[in-house]
Amino acid sequence: MKVKQEEEIESTRKEPRTLESEHRGEDDSPEQPLQVDLETFPHLPGVYLFKASTGQVLYVGKARDLRKRVASYFRPQHSLPLKTQALVRRASRLDFVVTRTEKEALLLESSLIKRHRPRYNVILRDDKNYPALKIDLREPFPRLQIVRRFQKDGALYFGPYHSAHSLRETLKVLNRIFPLRQCKSKKLLARKRPCLNYSLGRCLGACAGKVTEQEYRRMVDEVILFLRGKTDRLQKQIRKSMQEAAEALDFERAALYRDRLQAVEEMLEAQVVVSERMVDQDVLGLHLQNDSAHIAVLFVRHGAIVGQRDYSFRQVEEQPEELLETFLQQFYAEGRLIPREILVPSLPAGHQVLSEWLSDLSGRKVRIWAAQRGSRRALLDLAQRNAMERAKARTAAPEAAHALLTRLQARLHLPRIPHTIACVDISNLQGRHAVGSVVVFFKGQPRYADYRRFRIRTKTEPDDPAMMAETVERLLEKERALARRLDLLLLDGGKSQLNRILALLDEKGWREQLPVAAFAKERQKDLGQEGRGLYEKVYLPGRKDPLFLTRHPEVLHLLQRIRDEAHRYAISGYQRRHQKELLSSELDQIPGVGPKRRQTLLKHFGDVEAIRRAGLEELARVPGMPRRLAERIHGHFHGAGKAP
Repeated sequence: MKVKQEEEIESTRKEPRTLESEHRGEDDSPEQPLQVDLETFPHLPGVYLFKASTGQVLYVGKARDLRKRVASYFRPQHSLPLKTQALVRRASRLDFVVTRTEKEALLLESSLIKRHRPRYNVILRDDKNYPALKIDLREPFPRLQIVRRFQKDGALYFGPYHSAHSLRETLKVLNRIFPLRQCKSKKLLARKRPCLNYSLGRCLGACAGKVTEQEYRRMVDEVILFLRGKTDRLQKQIRKSMQEAAEALDFERAALYRDRLQAVEEMLEAQVVVSERMVDQDVLGLHLQNDSAHIAVLFVRHGAIVGQRDYSFRQVEEQPEELLETFLQQFYAEGRLIPREILVPSLPAGHQVLSEWLSDLSGRKVRIWAAQRGSRRALLDLAQRNAMERAKARTAAPEAAHALLTRLQARLHLPRIPHTIACVDISNLQGRHAVGSVVVFFKGQPRYADYRRFRIRTKTEPDDPAMMAETVERLLEKERALARRLDLLLLDGGKSQLNRILALLDEKGWREQLPVAAFAKERQKDLGQEGRGLYEKVYLPGRKDPLFLTRHPEVLHLLQRIRDEAHRYAISGYQRRHQKELLSSELDQIPGVGPKRRQTLLKHFGDVEAIRRAGLEELARVPGMPRRLAERIHGHFHGAGKAP
């Protein structure tokens, strides 16, 4: 389908009767009132766009019949929802795009919403993809990988998992039970000696020829059986292999199968089975509360709940069927695993088109089902309870956060309630690749849009106070608007960091308007505890002795959470810079290797270590690699000098 860009779309203006919005508010009124000629809108499927006088897209909608749908916006104002009234008041222009089918309209609407993020559309803010496991059977020695995007590439995907931590823990167990290779390179590189994982019994040693491809494939089949939930077949298969090894008097191998069987049984006991249907399902619960909506999604895989996510929407005036349609459209828009069944409390608007679209995306039939009885209904009831409890928790959270921040104000003697708190931390290795991080919490929750990182430029030797001062100085200079909103600047450090930042604030004229505190983890020498324990201390301006918060654990835990988040953000920035600079120093010093050639090499081999181990012929087989340059790269890593 070829569709013009929306900027190029011009509605044909005619003189016949027009519809004009009524009762415009002074603040929302555009320069030109919205006038729509209904006769220019066809009785065809398509997408319509409300736009402001500046050209900003305010709302994107789809319709089976454009003329009928648009006409519904121009009923008497008192009969329209408040948000729709505000939309019509603010809009100055209404454009449309005709599509061939309603499904094409759905696809176009999804694309335009993702691109423009219109103010009056319900937007799924948390659009990240959840982690899953991937295994590519086209490789001779497949490996388990953690991925966040599902593709139609012939590989098998298992998930999603509700958190990366839970997935890593699952992968650790799988690597212990089924010792597939864990090396990161896509292509298995031959080695004279196997890796350390082989010595620990967590790898079969395929790189060193310790296992045949057929034996390795049998292990891969066991992994797939386990991840698909076909555990009965897996247990029978392992038990049979154990008996065969015992009959062949290979007791060491039989013991390995015995341990594997016990590990599988223990892992199965830990799973909570909620359904006897061995079908992948996503179960949605919806709870409406005033003008807010809360949706809980349970991920059921092979009869067991493997994860759960919840979402909240404010200022919702859509009907439940319309809200569910919008949510499903955005939730499965790109790169997510689509199960065979999606259970919903009520059928969404256009559920047949949605089902057809999801079936096209997944490559198999997907059913959207509003079950009324049986185990499916029980799952829906469980999801509904989760949505309701999440709504209660979110409703109570602001009051609890306000009370906690009030206690923090009292403990630290702050001039105002610290609704907005920024924490500064430094990460470096002996002064190298230093990164300063600033994380911001608003009303007790992280505000990721305000996170900032700064590369330390003035120091190359370890000096945390000076590096922190550079970070704060650049924050005040480059992010002045953010700095003005801060109610507390928290430093991950002790008295030296605090004194250095106070001197900087005095110099810049910020001392009075920006409260500062330092939060340190130090040994308490005065109490004779040196070497025996760490204590959390808060250093405040004008106070000689540190403040201990052990009697106020809720305040202490809040500061710890903010400090730990700043530490995490600083380390991730340092690691990224460290790896990038190490990589560039290793490959960029080879004459003839530029950014494009470096990218080609990394894409082909996976990492620098694989390039280092590669032979001359392997380097020469890289697409577009001249023989002379391959010799130069090989000589650089193996000390043979450059090619003449």
